Amino acid sequence: MKRSRSVGASSPLNGIGKQDGDSRRKRKVAEISQALNVTPVDVAALRRMAISEGGLLTDEIRCKVWPRLLNVPTDTLPEKPEDIQRENNKDYNQVLLDVQRSLKRFPPGMPDKQREDLQEELIDIILRVLGRNTQLHYYQGYHDIVVTFLLVLDERLATALVEKLSTHHLRDFMDPTMDNTKHILNYLMPIIERINPEVHDFMQQAEVGTIFALSWLITWFGHVLSDFRHVVRLYDFFLACHPLMPIYFAAVIVLYREDEVLDCECDMASVHHLLSQIPQDLPYETLISRAGDLFVQFPPSELAREAAQQYSQQTAASTFKDFDLVSEQQRPDSVLRRRLREKQALEGAAAGAMVATAQPTVARRFVRLAVMGLTVALGAAALTLVNTALEWVPKLDLHLFP
Repeated sequence: MKRSRSVGASSPLNGIGKQDGDSRRKRKVAEISQALNVTPVDVAALRRMAISEGGLLTDEIRCKVWPRLLNVPTDTLPEKPEDIQRENNKDYNQVLLDVQRSLKRFPPGMPDKQREDLQEELIDIILRVLGRNTQLHYYQGYHDIVVTFLLVLDERLATALVEKLSTHHLRDFMDPTMDNTKHILNYLMPIIERINPEVHDFMQQAEVGTIFALSWLITWFGHVLSDFRHVVRLYDFFLACHPLMPIYFAAVIVLYREDEVLDCECDMASVHHLLSQIPQDLPYETLISRAGDLFVQFPPSELAREAAQQYSQQTAASTFKDFDLVSEQQRPDSVLRRRLREKQALEGAAAGAMVATAQPTVARRFVRLAVMGLTVALGAAALTLVNTALEWVPKLDLHLFP
């Protein structure tokens, strides 16, 4: 019998009445079911559902869709994961310490025995994946990602998905050194500069760097968000997109907090402290929409030269084109590109209307939200088609990172 692992991990549809929200929710569930039941499975439609407002809605749906987004066949998995030999395992002591410190990642009110059993499973999953893939190196924060999958899936399925994720999306974080992780962080400031040079220059003057975003990136925000619903909503989004999408989401958080940043003392300690503390009441759907738009407007291939340093070294993220998630007609960015086209058609009118109704004291924030929120306002209508004619934008044949 499947245990209740995550309490309340259901993603809401924001900003609409209950009756309309229930109707849209039922329609989305039906569309997801249809995409799962056709042959072959319509992965492009599942990506649309994962990206669009509310994400995949429930953990029950995620159990069915997440494997499809990672191209993990569930019908060939072993009935029971192999046993793990913990003795003399080089990673065991560090993994044990991290798992023991992970109490806040489990739902409040979960019985101690159930939590302790899950922590044992968490240790086994991590050691199992590392044992199968000796080229991977454990890092602190990895357990924050693994526990998210364990709380949604069972141990057997979580192991398979975490292994696929670790050898693709997370591969650069699991090198012997942090060099590639640092280079991925180097994408943050070029994104911010293109949207808001004032914030970029202020952060440069404060010499704050990008280390404040490290835990965001390597845990997919699992370590810093207290509400599990927000965590799995982001995982829906990230699993449906390019591996560098978390750095775009980090950028839109900084841009959303423009006023706070510019009002802060312009020194490293003050700005770092401010940005390290993520507000828990962020408008997640708005920021998800904005991150998708920025990825289309400023793809990694355009930012690569600025992010790169002196030497050329290819990272796993730069070879995402080789990740056989979907067919040529199911590239994940085609959803984002189509949505941005729809948004641009209405951008001027919607932005003007929002500015006209804003109060002077909050005008700058409302102008920003008008731009950020357009795609959310469009809702499912802007996400009804995948532009199959468009090729995957970041071909990334050049070596992105030194």
